Amino acid sequence: MTGILLAAAIAYLLGSVPWGLLLARLGGHGDIRQIGSGNIGATNVLRTGSKALAAATLALDLLKGVAAVLIGRRWGESAMLAAALAVVLGHMFPVWLGFRGGKGVATALGVLIALAWPLALAAALLWLAVAIAFRYSSLAALVAAAACAVGAPLAVDARRAAVIALVAILVVVRHRENLRRLLAGTESRISLKKG
Repeated sequence: MTGILLAAAIAYLLGSVPWGLLLARLGGHGDIRQIGSGNIGATNVLRTGSKALAAATLALDLLKGVAAVLIGRRWGESAMLAAALAVVLGHMFPVWLGFRGGKGVATALGVLIALAWPLALAAALLWLAVAIAFRYSSLAALVAAAACAVGAPLAVDARRAAVIALVAILVVVRHRENLRRLLAGTESRISLKKG
C-alpha cells in the first residue's frame, strides 16, 4: 500500500506540471489561460501561433504519462495503475493552478503508450484522421477516447482495461463544454495557417 500511495503521489505531482503555461510564458506569449480556450494544453498553445511551442507542450505532456507509469511500475502492477490514473488527474486538476488544468489528452496518450502501445498507436492514428477530416481537436479526442474505452478489453487484461476506460471517461468528461459547442456549431477549429 505504501508503494501504491507513493507512486500515486509522485505521478500526481508529475502530472500537475503545467508545461503549456510554462512554455507559453517562456516564449513571450504571457498567460496561456488568457488566450483562445483558456486551456493549458498543446491545442491552445498552438493558438499563440507557435507550432514549436505547441509541439513541445504535446511532447512534454505525453512524456508525463509515460514517466508516471514507468515510475509506478517499480512498485508493482497496482502501483503502476494507480500512477497511470494519478498522472492524468494531476494534469486535469493541478494543485498549483487551483485544480483547473488541461483536458488530459496528451498525458492520457502517454499513459496508453506505456500500458498498451498498439492501442495507443491506433488511438493516435484515429485522432489524426478525425482532426484532419473535421479540423476539430476536441472531436478527435472524444472519438479516440471512446475507441480506447471500447477497444481496451481486446488489447489488455481486465485491470489495465478498467484503468484505460476510466482515463477515457475522464477525458470525455473534461470535454463536456467542447461537446456542447460541437453540437451548437460554435466549436473552434484547428488552424492550419502558418504562424
